Amino acid sequence: MVLFSLVATHADIDLETVAQLSTGASALATSTLAGSPAMAGAIVLSTCNRFEIYGEAPHPDDVPAARAALITQLSGSTGLNEQLIARSFSTRTGPEVSRHLFSVSSGLDSAVVGEREIAGQVRRALITAQAEGTASSGLVRLFQAASKAAKDVGAQTALGARGLSVVSVALDLATELSENPGWSVKKAVVFGTGAYAGATMSLLRERGCTDVSVYSSSGRAAGFVATRGGTALDGDTLPGAVAAADVMIGCSGSDTRVEAAELARVRAASLQPLIAIDLALTHDFDPAVGGLRGVELLTLESVRLAAPQEQAESLAQASSIVAGAASSFEQERDARSVDSAIVALRRHTMNVLDAEMEKVRARHGCTAAAEEVEFALRRMVKQLLHVPTVRARELAANGQQEHYVAALEALYGITVEQPAANTADAGCPVDHRERPAAGDTRETA
Repeated sequence: MVLFSLVATHADIDLETVAQLSTGASALATSTLAGSPAMAGAIVLSTCNRFEIYGEAPHPDDVPAARAALITQLSGSTGLNEQLIARSFSTRTGPEVSRHLFSVSSGLDSAVVGEREIAGQVRRALITAQAEGTASSGLVRLFQAASKAAKDVGAQTALGARGLSVVSVALDLATELSENPGWSVKKAVVFGTGAYAGATMSLLRERGCTDVSVYSSSGRAAGFVATRGGTALDGDTLPGAVAAADVMIGCSGSDTRVEAAELARVRAASLQPLIAIDLALTHDFDPAVGGLRGVELLTLESVRLAAPQEQAESLAQASSIVAGAASSFEQERDARSVDSAIVALRRHTMNVLDAEMEKVRARHGCTAAAEEVEFALRRMVKQLLHVPTVRARELAANGQQEHYVAALEALYGITVEQPAANTADAGCPVDHRERPAAGDTRETA
């Protein structure tokens, strides 16, 4: 079994393309697994600035076919050209897969380096895949290890100690652009009731903003403000709130958005400036609102460009932890990969022993002599298997386990079968009752 990943992030392509790719995320893993024998498992990680697909294939030769199947399925669900999708993704295999995911989970690959929200998104991606039955055992172990690496980085370094996040940087930008930087006098309208909206509400409270209204196109605003404070808006009360707002923040990523013409009409009589912060990857606000008089538009790209750098020492420490965790994961994976070969050799040897013992019993019956022969033979077989078992571990540690498997097939005619890809032996690494962490722009129930 081999792990691979298709990666499209803010570092390589524009956020518009990332957003277009992510529209096909919901059923991608399930549909591709159902239609491609080259895929043994899949987990999709879709966030505000990345779209990544992690897969497990039965054999390295299956990776190109698995990649092609994913691209074809994604093209069908998004309407994007297959060539465009193929160019948007970089493909990783082998140790590169774990190194990248561990860096992502630890916040080293984020637009705001050191942000902690991404660790929760990685955990939720695994939970979703397990619930949908697409997470193979190898992928479960990969994502579990990534979550552990993120925890170690958080516990052992100062990375993220400043509490920076996409939301906090966006609010800092809004403060700099405001004529009156005080948040206690501002009126804010938040669009959405998902994890980003929850994080936004918390940060607005911390900054002293008390006049916050919430709108949800799905009608969940009342339940959302019941536990977080604020005023729930509906279609009738939304225009008035927007007309009086100093700041409006888009966090929903829903199919509906505020159009520039509508915003201009609603705020025709408004004299105060408006700062529009669009944190939704698929845009809650028409990009043209930034051209309206008195309106300043901030986007995820604005946040990425303005994000401050973490201290070099913290980054070095975190990078060292991530590299060590990825190396350990690969060593454990290599060692585990020869388990099936060791079991196959033992099974083959014990079958030969049992066959010989049947001959002994047929001649001598269940006598003391037969028992002595069996004891001696089993002791000899145990000794004979010791060196091949140790050698298998050594080869696996050096990444040469395929030589061991090939030797078994050549010398004994043993065909090593890999265990079925499932999550039965993997266990769930997190509490399913965990609340969504900040960073997910989609609305949640």
